[in-house]
Amino acid sequence: MDYINAFWVGGLICALVQILLEKTKLMPGRVMVILVCLGAVLGAAGLYDKLIDFAGAGASVPLLGFGNTLWKGVKEAVDDQGVLGLFAGGLKTSAVGISAALIFSYLASWIFKPRMKE
Repeated sequence: MDYINAFWVGGLICALVQILLEKTKLMPGRVMVILVCLGAVLGAAGLYDKLIDFAGAGASVPLLGFGNTLWKGVKEAVDDQGVLGLFAGGLKTSAVGISAALIFSYLASWIFKPRMKE
């Protein structure tokens, strides 16, 4: 049942975002920022952890989950370091994911030989 919940929750998030992209004139970059901010707000409200408990990777993998991860890191760092935690907490918590994205995208650029559109 865990796999089914992850599948339909992740699919629902993706479908809602696709509808948002199709029905509005928002650019994809802005929608991504909205999703990260929404994940942080839902995390601050204590709602996103409940969704992750229910849906697992279906809720933690999309950009909403990234915003929630940033929020958790900032919250922990502010508790430990005070105001300086605002700047370090989110990056410390999400460093592995960001590093992996950079490394794998670099490796993919070697394999697929990207070029500018003409």
